[in-house]
Amino acid sequence: MRDIVIYGAGGAGREVAQLLADINERAPQWSVLGFLSDDAAWHGRTVGDLPVLGGSEWVHARGQPIAVALGVGSPAVKHRLVERVRTPFVSFPTLVHPTVSVGRRVSIGEGTIVCTASVITVDIRLGAFCMVNHGCTITHDDVLGDYTTLAPGVNVSGNVMVGEGTDIGTGSQIIQGVSIGAWSIVGAGAVVCRDLPANVTAVGVPARVIKQRLSGWHRDNDA
Repeated sequence: MRDIVIYGAGGAGREVAQLLADINERAPQWSVLGFLSDDAAWHGRTVGDLPVLGGSEWVHARGQPIAVALGVGSPAVKHRLVERVRTPFVSFPTLVHPTVSVGRRVSIGEGTIVCTASVITVDIRLGAFCMVNHGCTITHDDVLGDYTTLAPGVNVSGNVMVGEGTDIGTGSQIIQGVSIGAWSIVGAGAVVCRDLPANVTAVGVPARVIKQRLSGWHRDNDA
């Protein structure tokens, strides 16, 4: 079995721990060593039944191969954590829950996590470090850019282009043929019927833009 740690000790991290346990129940693959957190106050604690080992420095000090799963939802935070922890010793496995339906000609990038009861149909590309939460539907010819997060119950219709770092809220509906620009945020329950530009927040039915950010705002958030 391969050693793995979960970067993030909150709710999303605990859900990733459960996902790994479910994978192991089908066929043992992973030895889960514990969580990583950049909050030193958590170091040495136990979360669920796993220890918080340290932060990114734990990985660098280890100096031997380790797999890292991202246990956070925020695309901007995921971007920061990957940059902090990436070394020649680190791998980011793709983790797909056994209950997920994956069709033909589906590409799933490194570090992407797909949670329980989601459906991914055909001719779809999911980028690196995406998180597809519980009960999502992704249909034909969709493309999700790197670091995209779909909250629980998101439905993405066919021929949708989702830009890098997009964060789509719980229960949102993305109508067929729509494009969403990079590093945008779609509020919970929104229905996206028209293209959205990059770096915006959109909410409502139909979704409308309520906030515009400067390009690169997610990097400022990393500071």
